[in-house]
Amino acid sequence: MQPLAYIPSPSQGIWHIGPVPIRAYAIMIILGIVAAVWLGERRWAAKGGSPGVVIDVAVWAVPFGLVGGRVYHVVTDYQLYFGEGGDPGRALQIWQGGLGIWGAIAFGAVGAFIGCRRRGISMLALADAVAPGIALAQAIGRWGNYWNQELYGRPLDAFWAVEIDEDHRPMMEGGPGLDPQYADVATYHPTFLYESLWCIGVAVLVIWADRRYKLTHGRAFALYVAGYTAGRAWIEALRIDHAHHILGLRLNDWVSILLFLGAVAYLYRTRHRTGPENVGAAPEGPSSGTSGPGEEKSGPEDGADASGKAEPESPKDAPERDAEDGTEPAGPGEREDGKTGAGAEPEPASAKKDTADEHGADEHGADEDPADEDPVDDRPADEKTGDEKTGDEKTGDEKTGDAEPGGERAENGSAGDGGAARAAREEPVKDGK
Repeated sequence: MQPLAYIPSPSQGIWHIGPVPIRAYAIMIILGIVAAVWLGERRWAAKGGSPGVVIDVAVWAVPFGLVGGRVYHVVTDYQLYFGEGGDPGRALQIWQGGLGIWGAIAFGAVGAFIGCRRRGISMLALADAVAPGIALAQAIGRWGNYWNQELYGRPLDAFWAVEIDEDHRPMMEGGPGLDPQYADVATYHPTFLYESLWCIGVAVLVIWADRRYKLTHGRAFALYVAGYTAGRAWIEALRIDHAHHILGLRLNDWVSILLFLGAVAYLYRTRHRTGPENVGAAPEGPSSGTSGPGEEKSGPEDGADASGKAEPESPKDAPERDAEDGTEPAGPGEREDGKTGAGAEPEPASAKKDTADEHGADEHGADEDPADEDPVDDRPADEKTGDEKTGDEKTGDEKTGDAEPGGERAENGSAGDGGAARAAREEPVKDGK
């Protein structure tokens, strides 16, 4: 059976540079590892982790994973190496193909655990970061099966079918020789292609779900396991290579079912799990305005806030400040700059606001000569209030004998409680009349 269109088989999968063989299968595995580390580093940095952590852990995880993948394949297909007519030496020929993903993940997890312990980071956080990268590595690595013409499915007459040479078609069980059932069949289901595309979809799914739902504490990795096993189950059912069967299902089908159920159960049990994860982020170095080790951080000066601006002075603190500076507080009708009476320049409206709310005022005014001060009216505050007019004008009866009519009042515009408080602090001055 030869369809009109199909995916051709590669003419060769090994090239030689001098005595060194370059195998396409190994190249696909290496490219997959590089892609997984690259994507894992980017996702780890997005979690706030230190650069280079994924590479350091991969130094442990990759060798463990390769050994585990080979061990799984040899154990599940032991008859090929230790059965009748088998060659145990072929069990070490990893370049001939034969890596079980479940063994690779299991042993790789052991290596990752060692690497995470050495770096002092959470293994679950790292697993979430590298989960889509593992799926991408599988998508690339499956093309190694194409170069080796292995792991294909049932016969297929379609334009996407893959051509398989006679030397790589199914052999008779228990001995050499081509299986007559497939002797005249040239094209088959490209299960390697199905799984490669499926793994790319799983990687995209994990990245999207992680951004959408913030999958942490191992949930992104669990989603990868659930997604991959769901596809592996139906892809495995298409394959015709020899495998162990249990209750009518291939061994890898049972493994996929169990792992799928376990991943879904984990997702359900940790659906509300939140909290910080230990990603081992490097501490930021000292920057400008921050204190280094052993140094005390200087705070803002008294009377200034964090931005360096002076805080407004409370009205009740003003007399105490004047007493400490040795200056007399400004009396009624007298400004702090020493100008009084009618000769004083009129202040803008904003200057007549309450001193307690006024910003930018001079906290330490110039010392004033007590001799230049006007005599202070020592009448009770209630008598003075009755003589005042509305607005900013005073009556002709001023508080002191020397003050001229129309003299400027205190900054508040009235001889209220603030003026009375200041008058009470000054020494009594005799009437000059």
